[in-house]
Amino acid sequence: MAHEGLHESEEKLAPATMDAHRAILSLMEEFEAVDWYHQRADACTDAELRAILLHNMHEEMEHAAMILEWLRRRTPRLDEILGTYLFSQGDITQAEKKATGKDAGEVAGKGGAEALRLTVGAMKGA
Repeated sequence: MAHEGLHESEEKLAPATMDAHRAILSLMEEFEAVDWYHQRADACTDAELRAILLHNMHEEMEHAAMILEWLRRRTPRLDEILGTYLFSQGDITQAEKKATGKDAGEVAGKGGAEALRLTVGAMKGA
């Protein structure tokens, strides 16, 4: 799977890039654990076990939130993007239009999902 390793040789990557890679992998693992605990809680028949699994799921959510905050603080463009979409009200697909006065297609020069795709260049502010 693509997320299991680096796409470039480690020697060519800046220390900050390596730390971001570690954080992104950890974020993925935390959300994967959330999913596993959620499925297990849904499937189990014992109420006490279900409560434990849900508790564990909430702990993984907390871990994911901490990593996401670490990434946000170190990636100005990600901070801007999260500021547009997180804790917004109404139609999520209209959040960019509300923030910029333009729809996603106008902002990116493309229509549809491609216009909202977060790229490494966008995260770096390029």
